Amino acid sequence: MEKKLVLGVILLWALIVSCEGLSRISLTKKRLDVDTLRAANAARKQHFSQNLGLSASIGESDAIPLSNYLDAQYFGVIGVGTPPQNFTVIFDTGSSNLWVPSAKCYFSVACYFHHKYKSKKSSTYTENGESCKITYGSGSISGFFSQDNVQVGELTVTDQVFIETTRESSLTFVLAKFDGILGLGYPEISVGNAPPLWYSMAEQGLIEKNVFSFWLNRDEEDTIGGELVFGGVDSKHFTGQHTYVNVTQKGYWQIEMGDLLIDGYSTGFCSGGCAAIVDSGTSLLAGPTTIVAQVNHAIGAEGVASVECKEIVNEYGDMIIEMLIAQTEPAKVCSKLNLCAFDGSHSVGNPIKSVVEMTKEKGSDLLCTACEMAVVWMENQLRENATKDRILAYANQLCDKLPSPMGESTVSCDEIGNMPDIAFTIGGKTFTLTPDQYILKVAEAGQTMCISGFMAFDIPAPRGPLWILGDVFMGAYHTVFDFGNDKVGFAKSA
Repeated sequence: MEKKLVLGVILLWALIVSCEGLSRISLTKKRLDVDTLRAANAARKQHFSQNLGLSASIGESDAIPLSNYLDAQYFGVIGVGTPPQNFTVIFDTGSSNLWVPSAKCYFSVACYFHHKYKSKKSSTYTENGESCKITYGSGSISGFFSQDNVQVGELTVTDQVFIETTRESSLTFVLAKFDGILGLGYPEISVGNAPPLWYSMAEQGLIEKNVFSFWLNRDEEDTIGGELVFGGVDSKHFTGQHTYVNVTQKGYWQIEMGDLLIDGYSTGFCSGGCAAIVDSGTSLLAGPTTIVAQVNHAIGAEGVASVECKEIVNEYGDMIIEMLIAQTEPAKVCSKLNLCAFDGSHSVGNPIKSVVEMTKEKGSDLLCTACEMAVVWMENQLRENATKDRILAYANQLCDKLPSPMGESTVSCDEIGNMPDIAFTIGGKTFTLTPDQYILKVAEAGQTMCISGFMAFDIPAPRGPLWILGDVFMGAYHTVFDFGNDKVGFAKSA
């Protein structure tokens, strides 16, 4: 029987084990459909686009972005209060707060479909009462802060600050299979500066080591979908040694990565370094449109053709090639063609935008974006000593492979075996993904659709260019989040 890669909606079942100084949470899978994936990817992109570089604030009118958590979910049962009131929550490294519905949530339909926290039934409850509002995509959540004990597995964190939600204004939360969210990001992105649960665990001496680790099992036939371990790692979950890299900016788990290779060949764009966020709340790998278009071309993905992209190639292609041959600095080519504003050190116009944004805009911004992508593509071909005709033909082909407005691109399921390996450079080492690992098989109208695990996502400097390494990557590589040393480690999953 053909082995299928199943998207990771992860549910916690009964098995919770604590031994060897570790707190273990066993996970299992549930398959997703393509519509859910598309909606979640769009919301996740909006979350990062809005929140990168912004500081969390608090107040009745303050708005803090929150993503749609319908894809790549990690569900687990925790207990809040004494005696514990159980809630199904998401373990998410892309946020930092813990929130659950409040018994005081009277006017939101979503609250009637989920468990609600009743402070009057807890002997360890402490009132806080400060209000907060969280916005995401098409709706918002509002509530107030409280303090109480939180039980995770066999560990009990005392006096944890969390959010009781009193209003959930989106259909997302009506349909969701979770009650709340348990954020595993840094305090820097926490609403109201509430300490993340892992921080409280360390402060209270509840874990042996200041780390937690994810193992996602991609074996569809295995009843165990993976494991989240607080306080250490399980050697059975990986092979070899972990490669550790420093967290470069606290908030999200952000690291530095280098070049991305397609079948061993450089894509060029990140050869000088790109930021990357390791996010358990994202299924796919999200990266700069310039590179994603190259990946989609290499794997035969079908995307949306960009008229502006082809216009640049056809009208300015010869001049771009001549300027690159004449050793013009690539970053200045488009400004010399009067297609982009550039002051010699940084862009003074609008930054590179995604294909989604390009379809909504007109004028020089569109042409600037297309020109910057064309320069990268043509520079790569010049390194291969390609002829002018071949370079122009290649650039036009990439224009055809730009991702669709929702970010995803489809591929032929029959061609997976013929697709190239894709490799990320992290910590001076290459981390390779095979086609079986980066192609997702999802359900649509009762049939299986194969989707590229890469979606376009553009963040301008200084925070970008940026990649988001979601479950496609974390499934292939056991991931350790070391908050004691501010490092992230990767080793091949067992």
